[in-house]
Amino acid sequence: MTAEVHQASAVAIGGRALLIEGPPGSGKSSLALALIDRGAGLIGDDAVTLAPADGRLIAAPPPNIAGLIEVRGVGLVPLPCASPAPAALILTLGGPPPERLPLAPLPARTIAGVAIPVLAFDPGPVAPALRAEWALRVHGLVFEPSSLCAPVRSD
Repeated sequence: MTAEVHQASAVAIGGRALLIEGPPGSGKSSLALALIDRGAGLIGDDAVTLAPADGRLIAAPPPNIAGLIEVRGVGLVPLPCASPAPAALILTLGGPPPERLPLAPLPARTIAGVAIPVLAFDPGPVAPALRAEWALRVHGLVFEPSSLCAPVRSD
């Protein structure tokens, strides 16, 4: 299969990609910025290239917007680009209120033949970046280190 562009923002945390989906204005870029402020690396804002490789789904920046993120009310801001990383979790914003205590295992969405766990997420005012990091730790796929990506941050 070939790479496809997926409508989502994505950051790299500890060598894994966290995909952030939602309609315009739902807080994708704001959550990505909050995570970047905590040490995550930007993979893509509003679009990410996804390609299957060795049973994983690799998230990489689309060339035309690599290293750019929209800061609402400010404009496009250049940031360093993280290395491609395997997608480990999809957070969906702007949908029905999420479960207070989601049951494991989470539902999964299959993209290019690879199943990725999906968690409905409210980026509300209470520590959204910290909660997103915990969601990745608790519900994200775990990968052995590989030569495909270098960790942006070690936890």
